[in-house]
Amino acid sequence: MSKRILILCTGNSCRSQMAEGFLKTFDSDLEVFSAGTSPATRVHPRAIAVMKEAGIDIGSHSPKSVDQFLSLPFDYVVTVCDNAKEQCPVFLGTVKHRLHIGFDDPGDAFGTDEEVMAEFRRIRDEIRDGFKKFYSEVQTISNAL
Repeated sequence: MSKRILILCTGNSCRSQMAEGFLKTFDSDLEVFSAGTSPATRVHPRAIAVMKEAGIDIGSHSPKSVDQFLSLPFDYVVTVCDNAKEQCPVFLGTVKHRLHIGFDDPGDAFGTDEEVMAEFRRIRDEIRDGFKKFYSEVQTISNAL
């Protein structure tokens, strides 16, 4: 049975886009979307670059507003904001399960190009690992039903 998942953050330019990309590669039967409460104008070029290094192309993605998903029911809505630094958005539509898997915002990274890219890679890998665990738990729950 297919699951519909929304990954939610503020700008929908880095973390939620990377999480969407990973989840879609884990299972093509999942319906995965990402959105933000204040969408950026484009997906961050460094997010696209580090995902490409991982073999996932998110270059055609674009930031979307959470408002366009309010009429759809979701099995899971996952927020990916950093609780310490950001106000996590709230999804007001119909959802069975709400979860939070927080990550630092790589868009806040500063330093040399090499240092900034290292931060994007670190967060990309944390997102991959966090969503692998999430996907495994979802599969375990689904198989038990």
